[in-house]
Amino acid sequence: MGRRSILGAGLALAFAGLAGSAMAHHGWSWADAGMIELTGTISSITIAPPHPTIEVGADGEIWTVELGNPSATQRAGFVEGAAKVGQEIVALGNRDADGATRMKAVRITVDGTVYDIYPERIPS
Repeated sequence: MGRRSILGAGLALAFAGLAGSAMAHHGWSWADAGMIELTGTISSITIAPPHPTIEVGADGEIWTVELGNPSATQRAGFVEGAAKVGQEIVALGNRDADGATRMKAVRITVDGTVYDIYPERIPS
């Protein structure tokens, strides 16, 4: 095998590994199948790709609440300025299967306004 072939094969493997990691992050495989409800106080909000996130203080811990991709989050009505640090939030979603203080929200409620991020995943 020539030098270029080895380099090309190495780059292809590296890219495949990165793509696999990205797919795992963007899917639901990291999340537990059961739903939880988290109530707390917003400590920070980031509206940026790949997923807008809200840091939430609850029971003495800081949770990372991941929302949908920016387009899905915006379609749900959650846009820049929709929530503020210090407001109470209720998040419904799937907790990290490893037990980390992280969840993927399917619905959030801020100041009485409901944002259905993944309406098809909300139990009836």
